[in-house]
Amino acid sequence: MPQPRLTDATALAAHRTRAMPRIADARFLHDEAMAELQERLEDINRTFTRTLIVTDFPKIWCDFLPDAQIVPMTETLDLEVGAYDLVVHAMGLHWADDPVGQVVQCARALQPDGLFLSAAFGGSTLTELRQALAQAETQVMGGLSPRVAPMAEVRDMGALLQRAGLALPVADTLRKTVTYSDAIALMKDLRAMGETNALAGRHKAIAPRAFFPTAAAIYANSFPAEENRIQASFEFVFLTGWAPHDSQQQPLRPGAATSRLATALNVTEHSASAPLGATFDEGTNPVHDLPKDGSSNQK
Repeated sequence: MPQPRLTDATALAAHRTRAMPRIADARFLHDEAMAELQERLEDINRTFTRTLIVTDFPKIWCDFLPDAQIVPMTETLDLEVGAYDLVVHAMGLHWADDPVGQVVQCARALQPDGLFLSAAFGGSTLTELRQALAQAETQVMGGLSPRVAPMAEVRDMGALLQRAGLALPVADTLRKTVTYSDAIALMKDLRAMGETNALAGRHKAIAPRAFFPTAAAIYANSFPAEENRIQASFEFVFLTGWAPHDSQQQPLRPGAATSRLATALNVTEHSASAPLGATFDEGTNPVHDLPKDGSSNQK
């Protein structure tokens, strides 16, 4: 049985192509992602000489690593195994039907001790638009259909690194709030970004004339910003992982520690089985400092 698809790849490609002439007008979120990734690279004392970027936005991301090879995000990536010391997956993972497969392919393309970076939209992106469209569709059309992609949470995105076998995995987020004159202006910007609805299960019939004005009114009433504008949330999820190598830091085996955590923190150590408020003398018997009536003196 074929695996159900989240994304209509043909529609997504058409949206990307349509956006190319106007992408410069709506690239500010890509610039934000590039600035964050650049900070991560500056924190790494390393010069990368064989680099690759996986993105559907080559006109934007070619400036990020000028000498990098750029390939589009397809189901099977056009990558050479073990050939790169840096692979960047740029602003596409949230549309991938198989995000694990995307990261696995990038990991296989890395040389030992090579670096993988990714920037993509996360779970709270466009939460206001999602709610306004859902409420409007219920009112106008009497039902619901998927109109905003269900983007993954940072915990789920971080798990991709471990499933791909990458070492020293890190996942973190950045939230950005943008204001627009109204919901229609926001949707026009999304169209210019190539980020409009490409879900396989989307409602493909033309929406009733009242649908989008109703959604815009709900949005304005529910999520206002200053100066009669609206707010829109974007969440970036950044992933960092390394191809395994013997030179990397390794976790100690359980029980291999040579000093106690309590000593390092300069605090009194308590037994896990000791009652609340118990302290220890130099022996192994707990000395209770609770009042005789069993009450606690904590305020």
